[in-house]
Amino acid sequence: MATTKWVLDPTHSELQFKIRHLMITNVTGQFSSFTADAETEGDDFTSAKINFSADVNSISTNNEQRDGHLKSPDFFDVENHPTMTFTSTSVSKDGEDFTVEGNLTMHGETKPVTLNVEFGGIQQDPYGQTKAGFEVTGKINRKEFGLTWGAVTETGGVMLGDDVKLVANIQLIKQA
Repeated sequence: MATTKWVLDPTHSELQFKIRHLMITNVTGQFSSFTADAETEGDDFTSAKINFSADVNSISTNNEQRDGHLKSPDFFDVENHPTMTFTSTSVSKDGEDFTVEGNLTMHGETKPVTLNVEFGGIQQDPYGQTKAGFEVTGKINRKEFGLTWGAVTETGGVMLGDDVKLVANIQLIKQA
């Protein structure tokens, strides 16, 4: 069977994260500049080889001061680590959905991660393009990637949680 190439439809895709703040609420952020592609056997994503890259400087939490801090050496250190990447190592099918394992590189550290992928299906758009949709979720520990900044409140509480929830809604376009 022929190899099929899929590329990101950036106008119909988003990458977000959530992290606990003061351990009472979540702060949500996003990366506005990222790419993704996949190679499959036909339209079967079970065989997919997936690559992803995000421009860390495109981070936004809707607060300019916080975004500046996140870009600083206290966190992502974008001057020395401008991209975050993911490369799949295996894909397994779970009903209509998938589990994707791979290597995430962030802040100069590479660690294995497991992502849950809800398959939305494949459709042809009004312009004749074949598109596939996915919602990707996962959780990582930021400290495993060297993002160890922390502060304690006056009452002894933790300012920032360790776990980061990842949510990506991805639409891929089948290439001719």
